[in-house]
Amino acid sequence: MAKKSMIAREAKRQKLVEKYAEKRAALKEIINDESKPMEDRFRASLKLAKLPRNSSPTRLHNRCQLTGRPHAYYRKLKVSRIALRDLGSNGQVPGLVKSSW
Repeated sequence: MAKKSMIAREAKRQKLVEKYAEKRAALKEIINDESKPMEDRFRASLKLAKLPRNSSPTRLHNRCQLTGRPHAYYRKLKVSRIALRDLGSNGQVPGLVKSSW
């Protein structure tokens, strides 16, 4: 089980990303538009830099929904390999058979 503080930090980042997504997209559109004057593009890049760092989607990290584990994460299932193994052993994942010998 991951530390509660790390799970909470990741949830906070997720909220910030959702909150600033539209603003970031608008500023990036201005910055990448070659037809706009250089001054406007520069002002937009300064505004983008003023936004909170944790509002950037690249700072998000995938975590297991059950345990909060950050490594060995299956995107399709949103769980870690260890949680998947436990669920498979208990027969809670349809079509999954855990091998044992």
